[in-house]
Amino acid sequence: MRIADLLRSKGNWVATVRPESSITDLLAGLAEHNVGAMVVAGEDGIAGIVSERDVVRKLNEHGPALLERPVSEIMTTVVATCTPRDSVDDLSVLMTQRRVRHVPVVEGGRLVGIVSIGDVVKSRMEELEATQQQLAAYIAQG
Repeated sequence: MRIADLLRSKGNWVATVRPESSITDLLAGLAEHNVGAMVVAGEDGIAGIVSERDVVRKLNEHGPALLERPVSEIMTTVVATCTPRDSVDDLSVLMTQRRVRHVPVVEGGRLVGIVSIGDVVKSRMEELEATQQQLAAYIAQG
């Protein structure tokens, strides 16, 4: 299965935040959209990515004053990305190697979606169920 197939079923909407937005605004966006990470959209495309985990770790370090600081201070700037043509299996390897749970999908330098580890697991579960049904049908036929 390709990333494009995943995006067709889940959609390609992506929650984004600007680098100059406050971390309080970021948290409001995460809650509003019920997502675990947001892509940081700069003037020239993807500037970074920031997750709930990033916020928690930095809050532990800096305390509540962090909430009024800009997202650019805590975002990850080296962002793992994939393309719609990549396979879900390859993305699984990337997520494991880079220890990331959210990967923006980029095509022609443009953000076209995002895939989470939950999307990958759901896809794999659907493949396993389909295989199980095929095997059961094959066995039943004799």
